[in-house]
Amino acid sequence: MVGVNIISVVILLGVLIFVHELGHFLVAKYSGVGVLKFSLGFGPKLVGKKIGETEYLISLIPLGGYVKLLGESSDDEMSEEDEKRSFLKQHVSKRIGIVAAGPAFNFLFAIVVFAIIYMIGVPVLTSEVGGVQEEFPAFEAGVEEGDIILAINGKDLSSWTELANIIFKSKGQELRIKIDRDNEIKDLRLRAILVKSKNIFGEEIFSYKIGISASPNTVIERLNPFSALWTGIEQTWFITKITLISIVKMVKGELSAKTLGGPILIAQMAGARVQEGIMPFVFFMALLSINLGIINLLPIPLLDGGHLFFYFIELISRREVNIKWREMAQQIGFVLLVMLMMFVFYNDIVRIFNK
Repeated sequence: MVGVNIISVVILLGVLIFVHELGHFLVAKYSGVGVLKFSLGFGPKLVGKKIGETEYLISLIPLGGYVKLLGESSDDEMSEEDEKRSFLKQHVSKRIGIVAAGPAFNFLFAIVVFAIIYMIGVPVLTSEVGGVQEEFPAFEAGVEEGDIILAINGKDLSSWTELANIIFKSKGQELRIKIDRDNEIKDLRLRAILVKSKNIFGEEIFSYKIGISASPNTVIERLNPFSALWTGIEQTWFITKITLISIVKMVKGELSAKTLGGPILIAQMAGARVQEGIMPFVFFMALLSINLGIINLLPIPLLDGGHLFFYFIELISRREVNIKWREMAQQIGFVLLVMLMMFVFYNDIVRIFNK
């Protein structure tokens, strides 16, 4: 099991790091900026090959990667010709594009993966009723277990998700429900009622329900390329939104930071997904790619978001941020990242011992 976890997390992180750094690499090349190194991992070089001016590396520590650009540091000595292709000599808009490309590629990767998954096919719950709660509108209207809900208010249904969305948006207005009971079509009328429940953050909310639950029966739903692409965009946006809300709630203290996980948890989850099959593993990879994109956009020095923060200040003020301020911010950012890494490792170890 440990071996599976290690192999799966190496593949997982390797792909995500490659995608992220590929974004920086391609946009830098497109912008005419020289790329000196493209490394998967940090630390000592394990293997490497130089093609043109770029050295492609696999380094020892697989918890990240980097692209070293020509003239990325103000201390680099260059010829006049090289200066034209150096990173720091580019207009700030180009520098923003190069830095933002890494996280952008993580989001694009997730969209493409989700689209492929939906084209191959995903299991979805049918609109068959698996259970009916007493004293709820569906029970009082005569809905029974095993009924297949064909349509609501004239809109044909093919999945439980469509059914639930219509009920949720009904706002208590009358619903005309068409059901199939043992090949006999029946029409029923009812109104959803507000019911207290909990969302994914454990917060109490009110939503419209009629008191039915889905049967475990599923069908494989396959989408055409255009529908799959749009669904991939929607899925990526939904996960992005939920992740950002989670971060805000952690900052406010409304969500425990103990839910954060580090490399050990990622390895355990990756190993579990691999054992479930290739599709769950690839889905998890897309999910993690979104998280990687969001984390890198946080305005923390040393991360892409920290660089973008200073570049946007430069774009607005039309002058570079003082080098001393940037160096000080990078030192603070380094300390924060080390503290965060220690905290998530601590969370991982506590989870192991609490099992």
